[in-house]
Amino acid sequence: MSRQIIINSEYRERRAALLNNNSLEDLFFERDTYHKIAGNVYRGRVQDVLPGMQAAFIDIGIARNAFIHLNDLYPILNNDQKKRLSQKTLNIKHVLQPGQWLMVQVVKEPMGTKGAKVTCKISLPGRFFVYIPSDNKIGISRRINNEEERDRLKSIAQDLKSGKEGLIIRTNAHNESYNKLENDYKFLSGTWKQIRNSFFQKNNIDILYQEEDLLKNLIRDYLDENIDRVVVDDKNDYQRLIDLTSTFAPDLKNRIALYQRNIPILAAYNIEKEIESLLQRKVWLKSGGYLVIDQTEALVSIDINTGKFTGKKNLQDTIVKTNKEAVAEIARQIKLRDIGGIIIIDFIDMNNPSDQQSVTDLFANELAKDRTKTSILGFTQLGLLEMTRKKVREGFGSLMQKDCPVCGGTGKVLSESTVAMKVIRKIDEIISRKRYPAVSLELHPEVAAVLIGSGGEKLQELENKFGLDIFISGNAELRYEDIIIEKGSKEDLQPDVLDLDAGDRITVKIEDRHASNESAGIARIDGYIIIVNGAGNMVDNQVEIIIDDMHRTYARAHLA
Repeated sequence: MSRQIIINSEYRERRAALLNNNSLEDLFFERDTYHKIAGNVYRGRVQDVLPGMQAAFIDIGIARNAFIHLNDLYPILNNDQKKRLSQKTLNIKHVLQPGQWLMVQVVKEPMGTKGAKVTCKISLPGRFFVYIPSDNKIGISRRINNEEERDRLKSIAQDLKSGKEGLIIRTNAHNESYNKLENDYKFLSGTWKQIRNSFFQKNNIDILYQEEDLLKNLIRDYLDENIDRVVVDDKNDYQRLIDLTSTFAPDLKNRIALYQRNIPILAAYNIEKEIESLLQRKVWLKSGGYLVIDQTEALVSIDINTGKFTGKKNLQDTIVKTNKEAVAEIARQIKLRDIGGIIIIDFIDMNNPSDQQSVTDLFANELAKDRTKTSILGFTQLGLLEMTRKKVREGFGSLMQKDCPVCGGTGKVLSESTVAMKVIRKIDEIISRKRYPAVSLELHPEVAAVLIGSGGEKLQELENKFGLDIFISGNAELRYEDIIIEKGSKEDLQPDVLDLDAGDRITVKIEDRHASNESAGIARIDGYIIIVNGAGNMVDNQVEIIIDDMHRTYARAHLA
């Protein structure tokens, strides 16, 4: 098995990919417009205490106040308050008051309209330990499964720690020497002392501890004996990685390599295409089945379909194979897209409970590879699998994309027919207040085509209905929903008619298919619409046409 870390450093952005047998397993990035604050420790001031919610808002010096729940105040409670907390009789107003200073750590980034979530339970990650100053326990990574090694590491941790402080032994500690573990502990405990002293010395809101940058996090958390190579395309970052490795893992320094080819590094490793695919709703499976991933405010839904996969035995065999193939890809997509919160998975219906269980077991094994905490809740009565994944920050899609300014994030826009009806209602509203001889409409061409009709008959009906002259021009730069209306006299609003006559030959570009007559195409000259019969399948082509007849705001023609 080959595992590599590929790092692309560019102006204002750094991206890194973890590859497992050349398949993208994890993705990391940092840029100057996105400042990660999860893990940062702040000296904050209580702004509001909300007894009804058992919570408070803390000013930590960022745009929106952070949120803290009563349970996250545990380290600052006295013994009596801790007892009352366990009995659920403690009210937050007896613990916090506005203006009070607190040391808090961000556990969840600001998301949407919500501020950051913070806690008083500080934890500092190192290469071999996570240091927890408010806890007296020793924990150990589940990935260290050798009992003898687990006992050795626990014994070392017990020997190192002093007083009421806790340590979680990380996977990287496996088979490491006492001296290396001791150095990591001393560094973390020393960092905590600096944070604590800084809290008492300062008299304002300030940051006390900042999470490491991407390069240091990669070396600290991911570089171990299982990583074969780290390849980076920037000389300065290469040298920094060498220096960091010399400190954290000197025996792995020879695995750092500088990429020097002309082809961009992420393109050379086929990572760029994979990153682009993470923004798509549909994810194809190797068998021909596919996933559809949709995110809403409340939850993420993942639908599984057999697609082109028909199987070789029977329908149930096809269904189970597709579902089993899907779980590996779902676990991978959840991690790569950094999807958090409630996730609902609509597997293809399995009639046999044992098949459901085998799919669930396989899914649990795949999710175990994820460093972020996940929980499978099981199948609902409707056959949907419920699960949760801890949400620390905005997902990949939210960081890389924004809501469409046209559809507002719904993925849908009004149809041309709907907008055309909206235009008619606006005209009705205008003349109900004051009679005008004429109105001028500037619309998206496809909306204009619906109002005019395939042969101009709809526009004539509209003029007869309202008893006024209507001038319509198409503007491809407008959105479907855009409606520009002018009111006035016929003389003021009438556009200049093109200097063309019936029988004239001209060359035009077919820009759209007619919305209500698919056999016709739409061409435009300075907003003047020409309906070309027979050109519906010639969009984007230059064609020669013959003018049939000319009208105030449109002409009809046919292919020469």
